[in-house]
Amino acid sequence: MNFFYIIIMVDYVDLSYEPNENDLVVMYFVEKAVDCESLEKACEEIAKESSIGTWTDILTMSADIAERLEPSAFYIDPQNQIIKIAYSEELFEADNMSQILSAIAGNIFGMKVINNLRLIDITFPKYIVSKYKGPKFGIKGIRKLTGVEKRPLLGTIVKPKVGLNEIEHAKVCEEAWMGGLDIVKDDENLTSMVFNKFDKRVEESLKARDRAQAETGEKKIYMPNITAKLSTMEERANIVINNGGEYVMVDIFTVGFSALQELRDYLDDKNVVIHAHRAMHAAFTRNKKHGITMLALAKIMRLIGMDQLHTGTIVGKMEGGKKEVLEINQVISEPNITGNNTTILDQEWGDIKPTLPVASGGLSPLHIPDLIKFLGNDIVYQFGGGCHGHPDGTRAGARAIRQAVDATLSGIQLEEYAKTKEELEKAIKKWRK
Repeated sequence: MNFFYIIIMVDYVDLSYEPNENDLVVMYFVEKAVDCESLEKACEEIAKESSIGTWTDILTMSADIAERLEPSAFYIDPQNQIIKIAYSEELFEADNMSQILSAIAGNIFGMKVINNLRLIDITFPKYIVSKYKGPKFGIKGIRKLTGVEKRPLLGTIVKPKVGLNEIEHAKVCEEAWMGGLDIVKDDENLTSMVFNKFDKRVEESLKARDRAQAETGEKKIYMPNITAKLSTMEERANIVINNGGEYVMVDIFTVGFSALQELRDYLDDKNVVIHAHRAMHAAFTRNKKHGITMLALAKIMRLIGMDQLHTGTIVGKMEGGKKEVLEINQVISEPNITGNNTTILDQEWGDIKPTLPVASGGLSPLHIPDLIKFLGNDIVYQFGGGCHGHPDGTRAGARAIRQAVDATLSGIQLEEYAKTKEELEKAIKKWRK
């Protein structure tokens, strides 16, 4: 039997194409290789490799496949080196974030036709958005749970990151809560250690929480880090719940996208808030010409269902400028997004609840006026060294943080407010430069 093959030519660049409501649209920054003839050629190779194509013409390509599944690179901006590609809905397993990223953020990063490639943003169409739960609580749910309605939520991270035993850890938590903070959380590399076992740490810390709540009359939150393999994360979440905990924390990038989807499903009926720590994110996001933006990753985390997410501080020790952090907070906390041509795409969220931003990293009470000015009140502000580094210890550091917030929300300069607040006065003397 003789078979006759026809080589089907696929056109991956179509500047007249207008994306439809079912297309997944991706915006990339592209720096082509020196020996790549044009940005359009690089664009073609990216669209090809991320979908149905390969490095050469193939006889197994049918006209039907080409017509149904070819993506369209519909926008090319040579000046800013920005391209946009629209992908057909059939290219994706809608409820499988790992598969989606294997396409639009997979082999393309290693191609020789590019020197650098950065995935800037993604527009998820309604049919994909509808497959995800999003945050269970959202900002309103967290406000209701904590009882904090008008001011920012205030927290600390137990320091040193690792080294304290379970009793010492719980004592630090209690001191922070007694000083007026709402939240205490584990750091990203504290899980279950030989010197600090998860089960006992959770038990002792939640006992301390109960004592602090009874003493202060305020709701207090503990966020234990359950990061591990999926089955262990589920076991640890149950330990938290059985001890009366209402929050869990997970290192979202080190555990992976599929594990997060599974964890969100597992916790769906358990009324537990998921706090997302972004440890390792800078491996993807730090290079402004290559990798994936935190904005795109944050959008994915809202879709999967993280209730809280670290997004940047503008001030403090961590990298991230004002425009970048504000846009990230916008895409995770607002109902619908109108994009632009360089940093952000349109996004309709439908019934997906907003994620609460978290600012953490090198913050002290002195940063609070700028934090509130730039980032507002619908956010968690976390202070590690800026709490425990107070000259009089953790409780005084927590009081100084709370005092700085009260002063700022009352429109009073910190130095003026500190005249009658010893803790804030000492914080200013230590950290004012």
